[in-house]
Amino acid sequence: MIRLCALSDLRDPGTFELGWGEGDWPLSLFIVRRGDNVFGYVNRCPHAGHELNLMPNEFLTTDGDLILCRSHGARFRTDDGICVLGPCPGASLATFAVTVVDGDVVAERDTLDALVSRHSG
Repeated sequence: MIRLCALSDLRDPGTFELGWGEGDWPLSLFIVRRGDNVFGYVNRCPHAGHELNLMPNEFLTTDGDLILCRSHGARFRTDDGICVLGPCPGASLATFAVTVVDGDVVAERDTLDALVSRHSG
C-alpha cells in the first residue's frame, strides 16, 4: 500500500491532487472526500480528454456536491464519477480504489502503475 495523503489533509467535502508515474508528465489523479469516504479518480474529462481543474486541488462545485470540469461545465457525482450534467451525460471518470487505513488515504502501487499504463499517450 502507498500512502497518498492523510485523511485530515482533506476538507470535508474536499479534494487532493497528486501525480503518479515517471518523467515530466506524471498521470494526474485526485481524491475526493465525503465524510469518512474517499474516492479516487484520474484527472481527465471523458468529454475532451483534458484535466478537469484549472487551479490546484479545485475539483468540486461551490456547494461541494459534484465534481466540476472547469472547461465545459460537465458535472460528475463524487461517489462514482458518473456525469449527470453537461456534454457527456452517462460517461464516467476513470476510477481507482483508495481506502483509509489508520487515518491515511492509501492505494495499491500496482493499481496506480496500471492506471499510468492505461492512460499514457
